[in-house]
Amino acid sequence: MLAVHVSVHVVADGVDAFRSASLENARQSVTEPGIARFDVLQQADDPTRFVLVEVYRDEAATLAHKQTPHYAAWRDAVADLMAEPRSAIRYTTQFPADDRW
Repeated sequence: MLAVHVSVHVVADGVDAFRSASLENARQSVTEPGIARFDVLQQADDPTRFVLVEVYRDEAATLAHKQTPHYAAWRDAVADLMAEPRSAIRYTTQFPADDRW
């Protein structure tokens, strides 16, 4: 499995719209068979900063996710809400074991 942490800095007046779009994307994403987990985190001391924690069963699932209508809707909805380009870091999961998800 692999995890992707996507860091996003949102413009101040776009926080509510970004949160709403991201929560809807997350709700849809967890129904995909290739996604084990999808968290939306908002920084406690700076509400303009978010981290999306996406855990995929395999590389193919990351590609399939980007082909879904809900991902496209999220991508388009948040494009103008970012204060700077989003960044992502990819990790391989070590624990829990794959069979727990």
